[in-house]
Amino acid sequence: MKNNKEDKQNKILLGLVSIIIFVVAVAGILYMQKRNQEEKEVAYTELIKDINEGEIEKIKMTTGSTTITVTYKTLNGEAGTEGNEKDRQKRVIVPSTQAFIELVQTKVDENGLEIELIQESTNQLFKIADTLFSLLPTILLVALMLMIFKMQGFGGDKERVYGGESNKKSDVRFKDIAGLDEEKNELIEIVDFLKKPQAYLDMGAKIPRGILLYGKPGTGKTLIAKAIAGEAGVPFISMSGSEFIEMFAGLGASRVRKLFDKAKKMAPAIIFIDEIDAIGARRSSNSGAETENNQTLNQLLVEMDGFDTDETIIVLAATNRPEMLDKALLRPGRFDRQVTIPAPDLNGREAILKLHSANKKFADDVDFRSIAGDTAGFTGAELANILNEAAIIATRENHNAITNDDVENAVKKVTVGLEKANRVISDKDKKLTAYHEAGHAVVSKFLETQTDVKEVSIIPRGAAGGYTMYKTNEDKYYVSKTELLEKMVALMGGRAAEKIALNEISTGASNDIEVATGIAKDMLTVYGMADQLGPISLKVDDPYELQIFGEKVIDEVGNQIQILIENAYVTAQRILAENMDILDKVASALLEKEKISSEEFEAFFE
Repeated sequence: MKNNKEDKQNKILLGLVSIIIFVVAVAGILYMQKRNQEEKEVAYTELIKDINEGEIEKIKMTTGSTTITVTYKTLNGEAGTEGNEKDRQKRVIVPSTQAFIELVQTKVDENGLEIELIQESTNQLFKIADTLFSLLPTILLVALMLMIFKMQGFGGDKERVYGGESNKKSDVRFKDIAGLDEEKNELIEIVDFLKKPQAYLDMGAKIPRGILLYGKPGTGKTLIAKAIAGEAGVPFISMSGSEFIEMFAGLGASRVRKLFDKAKKMAPAIIFIDEIDAIGARRSSNSGAETENNQTLNQLLVEMDGFDTDETIIVLAATNRPEMLDKALLRPGRFDRQVTIPAPDLNGREAILKLHSANKKFADDVDFRSIAGDTAGFTGAELANILNEAAIIATRENHNAITNDDVENAVKKVTVGLEKANRVISDKDKKLTAYHEAGHAVVSKFLETQTDVKEVSIIPRGAAGGYTMYKTNEDKYYVSKTELLEKMVALMGGRAAEKIALNEISTGASNDIEVATGIAKDMLTVYGMADQLGPISLKVDDPYELQIFGEKVIDEVGNQIQILIENAYVTAQRILAENMDILDKVASALLEKEKISSEEFEAFFE
């Protein structure tokens, strides 16, 4: 039904645009014809002078018009140009036709001047052209407004409805979601409530108004919302937060009203607002677009408060920035529950990998447990992407099934970038890259908190000239101060190797320095790990708030960041200076093979 309506609107708009193009073309042709004639005009005073001098042969006048056509005896006064009467014609605008006739009447007898009167109105084509040009701005303005309304979806429904009278159904179930067992258990009772609300009402339980799902992108927030609708078998009305925001004041609030009105008619139903931070951000007193956002949010607050007790409507919302949401939106009675959707743990990643492997061919050497161990911190969407990339690589390499190497290459492609083995690199740059990556690997080996090296390569990938991959064999929820300090030492290992081995430094360490500086800054301003400053947090939303700490504290933060980075750099140089023979061997192996595995790397320390 919606598609037919949109097709009809598109046809009307296309027809209107075609008419405008036709009108503009016709008016342009007529206007050019008119301009061509106007170019052959002469002034009234010049005409009187030419009549007195006997240069005019004929005067043609049209009834009701002050524009006359005169025919000269010669063309531009040149002898021998009496032919072609049309070329000798020019147009003149006279103040008064009656006065003009009286003025030139005496010349008719003296010079044989001929005056011809035509009993017809002014050229209709020119009248049409003038009319079209006078209406053209109005026509263009109307067309522009219609196109803007069309682009803004004015009057159209932007929400997507699954279930109910719609032909679309949510075919996602809880069994299609892996790695989120606790979160699914939390939401199963919502499904139960939608199926048999009366049992809860008889017990005196209040209807949950809203559930906020938050977590980093790709964790499965939207998927869980669709699964709730699929399990409950109720209409699922989905809309993105950005679709409420329009350039016309009040249109966002109007969309909110229409959304909730539709849900009430279809109750029991689920309203799902994805990326709700687009309309649910904290209200401000600013003008312009902020005012429109505030109106939309206010309307949402009113609608969520306005449910009747017998209306079985639940609002699901998803965001990856819950800290931006207005506090009025998060209070009980609106979003009663806030469910964190985290990145999966080891068991969750294994379950997700097995779920997404169902329709793919895998060789016997693929170990999903091992892959899950190497992908700590990955979300469900990222894991699905890795298996898809592995399938593409296996197809490209003409493999009968996806091998473990295909999966490994997919992980590298996703995390580091596309391998560029054919890139031409000078020997000098190769040597510098080899020592740089060897520096990272060797320094990490002597740091207790850092994980084992998995692979070292000087083959460019993505924007990196080389890389050092580490094994991620555990999920970390807390990071100690010692681990952060040693992480900075490992990051500075590349720059330290360049300095010690080649007595040179390059731009290759820019990203390492950026990451190390970020760690040092967070240690001081977020985690309160500076002995000189104490356990205080300098993380503020507005830089102006830092003034309460005074300039002395701010200066001390800068000094301590410099000290942490310098200490990490010195420590990395000391480790490498004590193990120069190993550094040289690893770098030489990289120059020879371009890539060494964890086993080859460990052999240098035996």
